[in-house]
Amino acid sequence: MDLKEKLVSSFLAFENRVDVETPIHDVRSEAIKTFEAKGFPTKKDEDWKYTSLKSVLKSDFSVFPKQENAIEYTDVKKYFIHDIDSYKIIFIDGKYSSHLSQTTHDGIDVCLMSAALTKPKYRLVIENYFNKIATKDSLSSLNTAFSQEGAYIHIPKNKLVEKPIQILHFSTGNEAALMLQPRNLVVVDENAHVQIIERHQSLTDNPVLTNSVTEIFANKRAIVDYYKIQNDNKNASLIDNTFINQKRESHVSVHTFSFGGQLTRNNLNFYQNGERIDSTMKGITIIGEKQHVDHNTLVHHIEPNCESHQDYKGIFGDNATGVFNGKVVVEKEAQKTNAFQANNNILLSDKASINTKPQLEIFADDVKCSHGCTIGQLDESAMFYMRSRGIPQKEAKALLMYAFSNNVLSSVKIPELKQRITKIIATKLGVNIGFDL
Repeated sequence: MDLKEKLVSSFLAFENRVDVETPIHDVRSEAIKTFEAKGFPTKKDEDWKYTSLKSVLKSDFSVFPKQENAIEYTDVKKYFIHDIDSYKIIFIDGKYSSHLSQTTHDGIDVCLMSAALTKPKYRLVIENYFNKIATKDSLSSLNTAFSQEGAYIHIPKNKLVEKPIQILHFSTGNEAALMLQPRNLVVVDENAHVQIIERHQSLTDNPVLTNSVTEIFANKRAIVDYYKIQNDNKNASLIDNTFINQKRESHVSVHTFSFGGQLTRNNLNFYQNGERIDSTMKGITIIGEKQHVDHNTLVHHIEPNCESHQDYKGIFGDNATGVFNGKVVVEKEAQKTNAFQANNNILLSDKASINTKPQLEIFADDVKCSHGCTIGQLDESAMFYMRSRGIPQKEAKALLMYAFSNNVLSSVKIPELKQRITKIIATKLGVNIGFDL
């Protein structure tokens, strides 16, 4: 039995385990039919032309963990941004860990999707927002079908969340191979502001496949800063589907830092529904060996006087492969749009590769849009200059690569997170950079 058949046959057992009276029962049933009809994407699909899931899907994944495995804070402390005060929503093998978490209902809701799906007081939010912007592609539908656990965040009108929210998913290796399907819903009401940090982390080398879906709703004048840290073990794969709906004058930024894992696919979709909206997507990818990272982005400009900014940097060594497929769509009514898209890459090895395809679809005539990509190697003249000033070759190479990615780091608004990312980059480059930002 292949994984698709296993998932479809497991759905009935899953339905028997959860409350069929939840408001999303019919949504789940329709979603599994969509997945059954479409199956897993292949390279025949245009959006997956350069990314194959064959090597990932060959493992015999457990769909439901057989037992819980408790872990202590000391075992996972290094994966937290632990030098800041924050709310924490922690999952172990897909199940909520109450003793590691710090949730709240004090003026805001930072809690669990399972609670939101079953308790009447959340029903109105679930009915208005759940699965309203997630596309009906096969992998998002698969996640919808098995939606049960994840983060539920609701920030009411005029609320400034004073400390960041960390969402961490740990897999312990209890199963020989495990598939996880977390579902996150973030609703930020008018004039509210929140910062969120998300991370998926394996604690062993056992294969893990995470198929995650996050829906973010930024209402009028809301501000959302979302940070994704992807630095997992070599046998972990992540398919991250994020959908963002913005209303008038809202500002949403998503920073994606991809350093680890066997295969990482980031599907990031912005939908602008109002004027004077700002959308920002930035990312740094540094991978080697046979790692594969694929960024697939969409910004849909629907109304006038809006902006979007995409800036992705990639550094690829050994036999690593990168993919960037970025699309900006500007509708006829979206006059005065300002859209910027850039993908710049450095190849450190003759065997490393990058497939990049920035795209613009413009139906308006009064816009300012640009896109571009570069693929190259380190500047030899800059290397010579630094070597002539007494900087060893390894450190000079690392400093050039750090400088290459620094404009993405400079827009990170949490200083402790910026320091953590700097240290991860230094580790990936194999040097001690010797300074903090």
